[in-house]
Amino acid sequence: MKTNVVLCLSMCVYLIGALDEREPIPEENNILTLTKNNFKRALQQHDRLLVHFYAPLSSQSLGTILEFRKAASALKDAESAVRLGGVDVNKEKQLAASLNVTSVPSLLLYLSGDKHNPVYCPVLKSSSSILTWLKRRDGPSADIISNFTHLETFMDEDELVVLGLFKDLEGEIVKVFYEVAIDVADLPFGVTGSLEIFSKYDISTDTVLLIRKHKPDEQFEMEKSTKEDLVEFIRQHEMKLVTEYNGMTASKILNSVVQNHLLLFINKADEGFKDINRTFETTAEKFRGKVLFVMVDVNETRNGRIMEYFRVRVEDAPVVRMVNLSDNVQFQLASDQLDKHSLSEFCLNYLEGKAKPKLQSEPIPENWDKQPVKELVGMNFEKVAFNYDKNVIILFYAPWSRESRVLFPLWEELAQHFSDNEDIVVAEIDVTANDINIHLGEKYPSIKLFPALYAERVVPYSGKRKLKDIVKFMEKEIKKAKRDRAEEEELRKQYINHHKAAEKEEL
Repeated sequence: MKTNVVLCLSMCVYLIGALDEREPIPEENNILTLTKNNFKRALQQHDRLLVHFYAPLSSQSLGTILEFRKAASALKDAESAVRLGGVDVNKEKQLAASLNVTSVPSLLLYLSGDKHNPVYCPVLKSSSSILTWLKRRDGPSADIISNFTHLETFMDEDELVVLGLFKDLEGEIVKVFYEVAIDVADLPFGVTGSLEIFSKYDISTDTVLLIRKHKPDEQFEMEKSTKEDLVEFIRQHEMKLVTEYNGMTASKILNSVVQNHLLLFINKADEGFKDINRTFETTAEKFRGKVLFVMVDVNETRNGRIMEYFRVRVEDAPVVRMVNLSDNVQFQLASDQLDKHSLSEFCLNYLEGKAKPKLQSEPIPENWDKQPVKELVGMNFEKVAFNYDKNVIILFYAPWSRESRVLFPLWEELAQHFSDNEDIVVAEIDVTANDINIHLGEKYPSIKLFPALYAERVVPYSGKRKLKDIVKFMEKEIKKAKRDRAEEEELRKQYINHHKAAEKEEL
């Protein structure tokens, strides 16, 4: 009797386990929602399971989440045996830790239910590259190019293609090329042993060619090279010497293996654009692999977000910034001269750790208000400029600008002229070292008057840079501001009296 009970219980446990294995796993957008309670079951149900470990609200994960959904839909439409699953690491910390997931986002391919030996997948930024990565694992990871006519067709696939030229297509070194082709899924890979193609490119050894727009761009000799060597070569050279920032290139720029980015903010419609861009390209050759050179058109409205991030105004252009994507600390070229020497020196100083970071505000100088000309910085700018009891005239300058330096003696002279007038403040601010939230309207040097008003009025000065003309401008605007201030006072007085009367009625 006791034996029968034990057998019965064992059968019940077996049946419950079997039913649990067949229980469907919830999904959303064709992606399995994986948790610590169903992950093992998912592995049992699917021989090939590509899992996306993500944090829903992180900027790094957002792009991959959307592309992962597109890939899942495409696989379902193709009736693929591969299933995609997602793990929200914020909710499933214990599961992520048990699977040794240490970075987010991460992509891991689990095969035949093996939980302990997943295949690492590079974090691919498009659904097409995810699908290509899966496809290349199933079959040849590179197209076999038989002749030059075939190569012409292959080169039409993309602006940049990767071509491996190997004398023996069964050799060990070719396996390295195929492994790289699997992981670098966002580029077309071809392989050939054709003597015609070897001769066409004047190549005699096992070599990898990067071909851009049907023209050889860079080449890499494969002798004794590792997978890591080839991946680094491709990633360093896949971008042009100067890459224009736009919707098509943004992802590649942000995911480049080169972390140091030199950005040129410039208006492509300006007369001097071609010369400056040519200089930028020439300098880029010297620092390839160390610094990625990026051009941002300030006249393109869709670039507003990146300009806002770097706090660059249209009128600031052309301006050059350096940033490292690992810490996002910004550095600014301290020169108006965008020549090869200035750009090269700036890059070298940065790489050698000699460049000074660009801050949102310099420290407030000691005794900043004790001299005739008050020295403003980001932290005290608004407090001084919008003081409704003072008429404040400010010179916005760049310390390396010749046009700015010419005005320094004039500014001292202006401060002396108004030294006996306590209602007037003459000040200056280095706009290249301090971020300010006003629209200058033109490139430095710029002169603005902030009249003594409750309303934050800013009056630009565009007249002659002479003491007499500036004084005349100020006297006219201050006189106007006094009339407006009287109206403001009257309105404020009326408001206060009305408010007091209302309170009295309530009592």
